[in-house]
Amino acid sequence: MKTILETNRLLLREFDISDAENFYELNLNPNVIKYTGNSAFKDIDEAKLFLENYSDYQRNGFGRWSVIDKSTQQFIGWCGLKYDEDLNETDIGFRFFEHFWNQGFATESAKACIDYGFEKLNLKTIVGRAMKENTASIKVLEKIGLQYEKGFDFDEQEGVIYTIKNKMIK
Repeated sequence: MKTILETNRLLLREFDISDAENFYELNLNPNVIKYTGNSAFKDIDEAKLFLENYSDYQRNGFGRWSVIDKSTQQFIGWCGLKYDEDLNETDIGFRFFEHFWNQGFATESAKACIDYGFEKLNLKTIVGRAMKENTASIKVLEKIGLQYEKGFDFDEQEGVIYTIKNKMIK
């Protein structure tokens, strides 16, 4: 398991097949997936299949990463960057077990991912998408420096797009 980033409290590493049970349990909570447009995995095997077929690292050199609490070595969620070929853009995304909400983990990991995207990957712009009613995720996007750009149709819900530009690239 390749560690990509380290913050004060967290390690971000590539997904591993051993994450299957955590992925399954994470998506079981309707509060966690409420604003994502995703549904729960039907079982651990489906989560395992998702992880086995996750190809963003090979295809793009980066992706979403497992977030591990350094003090406990516990999987607490995921965070990372995702390149969308159809839109030709990279977005920041995150998802955490509900009992880890409101502890700054999303902000801490997402900020590290933004810095990595600009400093190591030389990305020009990173976007964040959220359903308009998902105020917690929007607050995270704002805390890490993204600014509102426009609204959009998010699975027939009102969505918002936030962006941040790499100040090192003119």
